[in-house]
Amino acid sequence: MAGVLGYRSLAPKTKNFIVAGGLTTFVFGAYFYTMRAVGGTDELQVAIDKFEADKSTKEGDASIPSKV
Repeated sequence: MAGVLGYRSLAPKTKNFIVAGGLTTFVFGAYFYTMRAVGGTDELQVAIDKFEADKSTKEGDASIPSKV
């Protein structure tokens, strides 16, 4: 509890800087952790490429006239 008592004796502006620094550190840490976690795989781009390939194949089949 000594840390809490020491924190209470600080000026309000100093407390605000400490809280802002902690929040900023947390946000950047979460951002970089997330970018590192998802940056290794490119699953979304693979899915987009597969969709585009399927789409172009279906468009090619639609351009062939049917024998009705």
